[in-house]
Amino acid sequence: MEETIDIREYFEMVRKRIWMIIGISAFFMAVSAAVSFLVLEPVYQTSTTLMVNKAKDDIDKIIDYQDVMLSQKLVNTYGEIAKSKVVMSKVAGKLNLKMSTGQLMGKVSVTPVKDTEIMRITVSDNDPALAVSIADITADVFMEEVSRIMNVENIQIIDRAEVPAGPVKPNKNMNVAIAGVLGVMLGLFITFMIEYLDNTIKTPEDVEKNLGIQVIGMIPVFEQIEK
Repeated sequence: MEETIDIREYFEMVRKRIWMIIGISAFFMAVSAAVSFLVLEPVYQTSTTLMVNKAKDDIDKIIDYQDVMLSQKLVNTYGEIAKSKVVMSKVAGKLNLKMSTGQLMGKVSVTPVKDTEIMRITVSDNDPALAVSIADITADVFMEEVSRIMNVENIQIIDRAEVPAGPVKPNKNMNVAIAGVLGVMLGLFITFMIEYLDNTIKTPEDVEKNLGIQVIGMIPVFEQIEK
């Protein structure tokens, strides 16, 4: 019974300040929507995939399991080469990009496809067409450099980058939804803090609860009649 009364009290706290909670949540959602739709620039993402095999001394040589495992492990090494300063500087030069190699590296990520000899070059940029160009040129320059550095010639591009249909960031709807949830949580926190700090007695129930005595009578409030 005691637990039921406590739950009812919590609901009553929320009911009394429901408009404050809704207002805080609406404010957070409005700010998030303004930032997401008007301030944050959209980020587009595209990728190119390549297959890199171990160099063969004999074209008729049968590839065994160890060769495949070696190629899979070397994909990580190839990824570091693809993001090296040598490759990035050549990519920037070919595209006449007015950015440092460090800035270009921040737009490019190279990841191996699990348990395969395939690596994926992913590029994120505010310009979808530029993202495609960076991905494709990075793949071309990488093929040249890895052949020079590691004497590997058996590299094929599986998929060329395509212009993305839409941005990957920001997720505007998700941002607004998260802001709404945070607003509700903050509103509830403020509500409970106000109730916790408020030690005034307002109702007969407050007298019985806080003072432990029974109310035997109440003095009504009469409106003053002007003479």
